[in-house]
Amino acid sequence: MPIFIYFWHHIEKIGLKKDEKAKKQQKKTTKSMKEENGEKPAKKHSKLLYAFLTLVLIGIIGAIGAYNVIFGSNIQLPKGEERALRIYKGEQFDDVIAHLQKTGAVRSTESFIITAKLKRYPGHVKSGYYELKDGMSNFTLLRMLASGRQSPVKLTFNNIRTNEELAHRLSVVLEMDSLTAINMLTNKAELAKYGVDDKTVLALFIPNTYEMYWNITPDKLMDRMKKEYDGFWNASRKQKLQRTGLTPMQVSTLASIVEEETIKPDEQPVVAGLYINRYRIGMKLESDPTVKYALHNFTLKRIYTFQLGTDSPYNTYKYAGLPPGPIRIPSIGALDAVLNYKEHKFIYMCAKEDFSGYHNFAVTKAEHLENAKRYQQKLNELNIH
Repeated sequence: MPIFIYFWHHIEKIGLKKDEKAKKQQKKTTKSMKEENGEKPAKKHSKLLYAFLTLVLIGIIGAIGAYNVIFGSNIQLPKGEERALRIYKGEQFDDVIAHLQKTGAVRSTESFIITAKLKRYPGHVKSGYYELKDGMSNFTLLRMLASGRQSPVKLTFNNIRTNEELAHRLSVVLEMDSLTAINMLTNKAELAKYGVDDKTVLALFIPNTYEMYWNITPDKLMDRMKKEYDGFWNASRKQKLQRTGLTPMQVSTLASIVEEETIKPDEQPVVAGLYINRYRIGMKLESDPTVKYALHNFTLKRIYTFQLGTDSPYNTYKYAGLPPGPIRIPSIGALDAVLNYKEHKFIYMCAKEDFSGYHNFAVTKAEHLENAKRYQQKLNELNIH
């Protein structure tokens, strides 16, 4: 400790002076002179001893204080709770202090500043996401900050329908803002590197929980998502893909429709089979969720005839085939439901009038119209528009 070094040097100087006086005393030859001056050296020795002990005591007290400043607990949190310190790219030491104070977890900002200066941290700030834990000392905290040893964040996404929604989600979890994220999701030249465009990019984001660094760059994030996407399409899924006659991107698009049509996992393979039947015979998919997507109104509970004519490539009542891309990020369950679609002859479906979430399926148009009539009557009875 610097304070110990200071006092040690001071004590050494006192000792040297004492030795010099002792040598001078030895030059005195008469016993009478020694007896005459005998009382005085004793007093000097007492004073030196007193000064020495005082300095030692001060040194110990100083050392304890310094130890507490550097190694004592300076982060206080409720039991089991953790808080994060976020340091943005380009921020300086004053910004770190401000962020630290906002966490409400630091006991003494002053002791942190003192320790930070001793460790020369102010000139070496590194951005990142750092978890604060109860009982953490200034030394431990600064060692983590100076080394840039971040804690990973967990990125999850579900119920995402548009690039804008995904951009917002990314900005909430990661350092990148919404504008940076939307640019990443719509830059066609950059997206081409990953085999997607602004219409199909959602397919790359296979729903899961991913651990990554908070300040990950857009290109690194896209690299990670492409890697996860390629990993999802393993040999087993590629083999099942051949059975569908679709490309991976088409599977993602169809899975997004299937998931919007039914929330029942056990019914999804049946719905997938129905749409594959329509697709193969060249019939329009006529999916209500694609109309909602075309209208950008996902709260609609009922689709009217005039809305079916909405001019959009996503409107499967107006245009045959699959839409240009997914109408949401499909879940893994929905993707596998398409790959494991159930073979049958159904080409019509209508929500059951009991509002159970399940559907009535039909092979003929006449049968379908009867199912639809019952459902429409129930909607009218409940005044649902």
